[in-house]
Amino acid sequence: MQSITLDVNGRKQAVAVDPSTPLLYVLRDFLNLRGPRFGCGLGQCGACTVILDGKATRSCITPVSSVKDRAIVTLEGLGSSTKPHPIQQAFIDEQAAQCGYCINGMIMTAKAFLDGHPDANEDDVRQALAENLCRCGTHPRIIAAVMRAAQEA
Repeated sequence: MQSITLDVNGRKQAVAVDPSTPLLYVLRDFLNLRGPRFGCGLGQCGACTVILDGKATRSCITPVSSVKDRAIVTLEGLGSSTKPHPIQQAFIDEQAAQCGYCINGMIMTAKAFLDGHPDANEDDVRQALAENLCRCGTHPRIIAAVMRAAQEA
């Protein structure tokens, strides 16, 4: 065990864990953050995505030791139920969730992408989200939500 200080959603938090523990497990099991989800465990589905230093990152394959002193943002760090972030509001307005399992990854990936590409077109958004899996088939509404967020920003 090692004490590692993390900067999560603007708050410094120390955790005592094995340095090789995946960031996802630390976020969920030690910090009680439920936005990032376990999907495939291989970094291929996107359900576990967080924003690390401004970049969408798969937390299930990121060792916690590699993120100390780096800015981590989870879904909980974007907005709240009473004041959602504009991208969260766009997903609500477009009813872009069916089962909701993929939504964390879709929102976090879209947020990081739009921060760097505010003038993105639909093809750019589709490309940015291509490696996030949604088994419910709500991709058209997800794309509409991201485009709405881009236009309203």
